[in-house]
Amino acid sequence: MEMHQVRYFLAVAQLLNFTRAAEECNVTQPSLTRAIKQLEAELGGDLFRRERPAAQLTELGQRMHPLLKQCYDAASGARSLASSFRSGEIGALRIALTHSIDLALLIPHLNQIRRQFNRLEFRFLRGSSREVGDYLRKGDAELGIAAEIDEAWDRLDVWPLFTEGFELVVSSKHRLADRDTIELDDLRAEQLLSRTFCEHFGRISASLREHGINVDHGHEISSERDLIELVEADIGVAMVPRTSPVPEGLKRTAVTGLDARRTVNLYGVAGRQRTAVANAIMRMLRGADWRAIAG
Repeated sequence: MEMHQVRYFLAVAQLLNFTRAAEECNVTQPSLTRAIKQLEAELGGDLFRRERPAAQLTELGQRMHPLLKQCYDAASGARSLASSFRSGEIGALRIALTHSIDLALLIPHLNQIRRQFNRLEFRFLRGSSREVGDYLRKGDAELGIAAEIDEAWDRLDVWPLFTEGFELVVSSKHRLADRDTIELDDLRAEQLLSRTFCEHFGRISASLREHGINVDHGHEISSERDLIELVEADIGVAMVPRTSPVPEGLKRTAVTGLDARRTVNLYGVAGRQRTAVANAIMRMLRGADWRAIAG
């Protein structure tokens, strides 16, 4: 079935006249009639009763009309959308982030890129470091942002954006809330909330163990929101990256002697063609001054 056959069928169905339909479609009547006969042969029956002065839809034609119209409208919409993408009127950004990356880091750049396109569509994918790697490998995302990706794939391009440290977050009611800095020894009596969704969870836990901090009897948390609610309830304390969002009611404190830092990277796929939007946001992120955010 060809789209021009469907177009001719819809024109005859609307005008109920083969001659006028041919004029509407800017083809000769024999060409239009031949195309419709080919369509009828494919569908296994007549679509029109060729009566004078007007053609009439057969029962098969009546049943096929809404289906063929839907098919034609979908194809026309796809062509229009593709044309808009090619001309730059519409842009799409598919970007994957690990759970530990705050989307607020991208907002200034997303607002800037929106001004370059008449219409811009975002698709954000969240996952573990392995899942972000899978999104990139399968083509579900053009770019990825993570502290590190658990994906041994030689086609991954990596561009470091910034490096940041970790801080302790406590409730405003906590005994350490009035301290600007604390020592690692101050954590020995605390119940830690472990951010198991963070790529550096294992490294931070190992570093704390080396200093005699018991991390095996803490609470394992699988989302930032749950962690914040538990800290607000003073059920535990947590080590979080400097760029992690923390409500005003909580207190952030530097931990002296803790050697824990992470580098947030931008990832792409080497050799794979990117959209104009992805190329633009990639240049923005790589050229940004992250010092004010990451410290």
